[in-house]
Amino acid sequence: MNNISSSLIDPPEGYGDWLADLKTRIHSAQQRAALAVNTELLKLYWQIGRDILDRQVHQGWGSKVIDRLAHDLREAFPDARGFSPRSLKYMRAFTEAWPDYEIVQQVAAQIPWGHNMVLLDRVKTTDLRVAYARAALEHGWSRNILEMQIDARTIERQGRAVANFETTLPEPQSDQARQALKDPYKLDFLGLGKKAREREIEQAIVDHVTQFLVELGAGFAYVGRQVHLEVGGDDFFVDLLFYHLKLHCYVAIEIKAGKFKPGDLGQLGFYMTAIDAQVKDDIDGPTIGLLLCKTKNEIVAEYALRDTTRPLGIAEYQLLEALPEPLRTNLPTIKQIEREFGGD
Repeated sequence: MNNISSSLIDPPEGYGDWLADLKTRIHSAQQRAALAVNTELLKLYWQIGRDILDRQVHQGWGSKVIDRLAHDLREAFPDARGFSPRSLKYMRAFTEAWPDYEIVQQVAAQIPWGHNMVLLDRVKTTDLRVAYARAALEHGWSRNILEMQIDARTIERQGRAVANFETTLPEPQSDQARQALKDPYKLDFLGLGKKAREREIEQAIVDHVTQFLVELGAGFAYVGRQVHLEVGGDDFFVDLLFYHLKLHCYVAIEIKAGKFKPGDLGQLGFYMTAIDAQVKDDIDGPTIGLLLCKTKNEIVAEYALRDTTRPLGIAEYQLLEALPEPLRTNLPTIKQIEREFGGD
């Protein structure tokens, strides 16, 4: 290996840029080839599923034909995988779920077969299937991540926060901002009970900021906690500050460990004004505010936002549910655990 390395010429000027370009082109070609193979495979599976469905529905063939077909296909193609009775039933379900092949080409065929099996098992409506398939493609979700996002009902919660973006932001930023916010935000990974105080929640978010960024969604970058603002010689502190890379604006988040009150927006609006004046650059859009509260009255929230000129959203957060009393009383105390393991 050393002899080969020593015999190589020194790269001429411009070689590094050319090599980087070649690597990019090769990688792109490999991706296109893999996608073409996946598309052809999904087309075949859809056609097999359609054939099975047509013969069972229109010609009265029974369910046992799938077992016979699986046996014969494996006899004919002993080295091929994917022709078990279970797989053939998925192909039939695949055609039932996506009867229009044009949609298959545009959406389902763009993600691996394993992802499609997850969608068939976990998602019951076409619109949601399309949304999760497109999100998996856009964000490069693995099969496991796709399952986690479905379990967390990520798509269903997007765009659900009460907000005034339609009247305070131009298109298409208003729609993008609406889709960027959820309701409710699931913060059970913080390990806090429902009675957690605001500062406890803030600190736990910072301690688990990676998971919090996943929950916020694509595009959010963490800036800081208790971000200092000085206005007229007085000190103020924003609970949490983020920057959204797609919206190109700061997002100020305030946490209220109780029910939403209209007066809560005044403080957040003030912080947004200060951020726009002191922090944001000319290329940044107007700061967006997100008020996270334990509970909210939807009508009160809508009224509170109606005459507000700053882009604001209001959403609930969910912490851990309290343990049932029988389970709580049966759990060992810290002292009992310490005694068990020889502690003081």
